[in-house]
Amino acid sequence: MTQFRALNAGTLDTGSSFQRPRQNLPEHVTLDSPAIDVMTDLALVRAETVSPNASVDDAEEQMIASGVRLLFVTSALNHVIGIVTAKDVSGERILSLIHDSGSARKDLIVRDIMTPQHRIDVLEMGDVATARVGDIVLTLKRMGRQHALVVDRDSAGRQTIRGLLSTTQIGRQLGETIDTTDIAGNLAELARTG
Repeated sequence: MTQFRALNAGTLDTGSSFQRPRQNLPEHVTLDSPAIDVMTDLALVRAETVSPNASVDDAEEQMIASGVRLLFVTSALNHVIGIVTAKDVSGERILSLIHDSGSARKDLIVRDIMTPQHRIDVLEMGDVATARVGDIVLTLKRMGRQHALVVDRDSAGRQTIRGLLSTTQIGRQLGETIDTTDIAGNLAELARTG
């Protein structure tokens, strides 16, 4: 062992976090850019997950700490059973739930506000791989959604979530706000201003 040297060891500082993989998406895109340029690729970036029994407040804190606006709600077997978004934990949906149930916000859990798996919209990776950003914007507007998951299929046809498309991310890269509530929105107008 004479050819080796012992390294100096210390203790972990209070408040230390850990490195998270980051995907380097292009800073600016156009509606004609490849759609893949606006997709968060879960083959490159770790998905953020939360238990369905976590408090709504804990889920919101996790989003803030992780710098994400969507968490995958997973079962004990790591199956995706839903999603919860920043809008879910701070928008009209939670206010309505508090009002209707008479529960205090601190008593609500993720399961109460998540979008369940059977209501999550997905797009096929094969379609996204050949699409343009404008195709994705139009698709999200037609769906009236801020997010869509992108799925791959294995040889047996089972789905695996490969990526995430978000109007917030796309808007940041386009330099425009994307309003999916305006389903009849004019894509040509967005192209002129972008």
